Amino acid sequence: MDREAFTESLTKDGFPEAVVVTREANITMDVHEHSFEAKALILEGELHIRVGDEERAYKAGDVFHLPANKLHSERYGPSGVTYLVGRK
Repeated sequence: MDREAFTESLTKDGFPEAVVVTREANITMDVHEHSFEAKALILEGELHIRVGDEERAYKAGDVFHLPANKLHSERYGPSGVTYLVGRK
């Protein structure tokens, strides 16, 4: 998905303005949860999200959607990751 289409989908889904987030390479965040729903477009790099026993890799152009209060862990690729995210 491209940035324009993603931004339009956020607006349609009621997300406020998106922000760009950058994470350093090869960092792992242990299991945690957020009090907000997140929908993000990977702009550069790689992000792995594990929910339960399932891990999924996201690369440039991929979108991930994580419900509020969903336990998960995160791992950032060898080049880190930059993503555009809407939170509500």
